[in-house]
Amino acid sequence: MFNPLPLRPGRLLAAGVDIERFDARTEPDRVRECFRILQACFRVDQPDQPNWSLGSFKAKWGEGFGAGPQESWIATDHSGAAIGCYLLTLPDKTNVSRATVVLRVPPDRRRAGIGTALLRHCADRARTANRAWLSGEAWDGTAGEPYAAAVGATGGIASVHRTMRFDDSARGRLPGLRAAAEAHATGYSLLDWTGPTPEDILQQVAAVHGAMADAPRNAGVEPSVWDADRVRRVEKLTADCGVGSYQIAARHDATGRFAALTQVFTDPGAPGWGIQGLTAVLQPDRGHRLGLLVKVAMLELIAAAVPDIDRFVTDNAGSNQYMIAINKQLGFEVSGVTRSWQLDLTEPGGQS
Repeated sequence: MFNPLPLRPGRLLAAGVDIERFDARTEPDRVRECFRILQACFRVDQPDQPNWSLGSFKAKWGEGFGAGPQESWIATDHSGAAIGCYLLTLPDKTNVSRATVVLRVPPDRRRAGIGTALLRHCADRARTANRAWLSGEAWDGTAGEPYAAAVGATGGIASVHRTMRFDDSARGRLPGLRAAAEAHATGYSLLDWTGPTPEDILQQVAAVHGAMADAPRNAGVEPSVWDADRVRRVEKLTADCGVGSYQIAARHDATGRFAALTQVFTDPGAPGWGIQGLTAVLQPDRGHRLGLLVKVAMLELIAAAVPDIDRFVTDNAGSNQYMIAINKQLGFEVSGVTRSWQLDLTEPGGQS
């Protein structure tokens, strides 16, 4: 079970690296230092992907969009300059034997032992919380991929990222695709809203999130649990940090229940980008082209509501052939691959 950890257990000096915990909700200077590190990594590791705003970064590191307590740590050198950071999340409802980490070292400070010192420190923190596994993600073809393999982590499911230019050609495909989807979706209607979900449909939205329980995942990883309170908390956090959100649901006319849902977000740090969130269809409603229908309807909505959006990005597990086929129809093309990496903390040498 999760053991609460003190906020400031003290600093650790390792390999010339001073590692200190901070509170991202109340220490804006530390947040900005970590954000600068993130931006430096972003320019090298994923220059063709949508960026984060400072507000989104602070929300992620301060409150967290996931489920479970988290810790923010920063590394400095002898001069006090920030040279690395990590965010550790400790799930407390599912996956309680696991921890996840986002770890960053700026490109000009890599290959000097900083990442290893941070990972060792992070692994110790995860063990203290009784975690057996530590996982994180790295982009294929970047420095994170060989590093994860070198420290003994095991590569897991690939997430394939795709980008679509929302130009005249893409817009011209939408009427035909919508007509094809609607031909199979008799008995369903669409509902859309902007910003936080209205209170009277929160439970329905949470139920569609639950449809992701059968999505591909690494062996031993449990699906996330969603309820109305979690939807409400995440949506408030999203709105408070300046991120725009747009949602469309397909509703079964005979019963009134939600059958499918898709989301798109806009971040001030990524002007011109539409960022695909969840797209899910409940098991009993699959086979009616609802995934295609809600995604086409979303593109039409964004074209009218946010006309300066000219690119969309999405990602799916490489084995999710149904959603990949939809994205190909819409015009998405592969732009990169991220992979989850898992470190067994019970094995000798597991960054002990």
